[in-house]
Amino acid sequence: MKDLSNSKAVSFSTRNSLLLYLLPVALCLFTSVGVKAQEEQEVISVNIAPPVVKVISKEEKTALDGVSNVKNRTKLALDLMEARLKNAETLNSEESFGALLKELGSFHALMDDTIRFLNRNDNGSGKVMGNFKRFEMALRAFMPRLELLRRDMPARYEYHVRKLLVTVRDTRSKAIEPFFGETVLSNQDN
Repeated sequence: MKDLSNSKAVSFSTRNSLLLYLLPVALCLFTSVGVKAQEEQEVISVNIAPPVVKVISKEEKTALDGVSNVKNRTKLALDLMEARLKNAETLNSEESFGALLKELGSFHALMDDTIRFLNRNDNGSGKVMGNFKRFEMALRAFMPRLELLRRDMPARYEYHVRKLLVTVRDTRSKAIEPFFGETVLSNQDN
């Protein structure tokens, strides 16, 4: 019995001494990784292009306001978003990245306006649900095209497209939220 307790004591002291030697090394590694990440973030933030302005043109706003039917308005908004994305793809091939970001800013504004419109008109009936689905599916189809744009851009402009991709992903999540509300399944205690 004495041998077992002695071997446990030796094992415990060896483990503690090893821990005392490795702890400073681990702290140095974690500190250097954090500093390196901050340096990279500062370099990116200094070199990026100015932020994108999210604006819907007067013509687009007038066209959207002229349609009151939820289905037709959703289709019109998706058509306008498609046109903006096509323009951005054309500008990308011409390497006109500033104008490309303006197109994507309008794309972003149309996307935000459409999700607000759908949420505002969601009264619990199933009529708007089909439009949420249509909107989400279109956003899903836009994502690979946006990713292709992002890959071809210089890092200075790429940052904004990356942020737009995150926003599109979040908007897709918002578009499918109504499908998972309390109205889909009843809470019955049977």
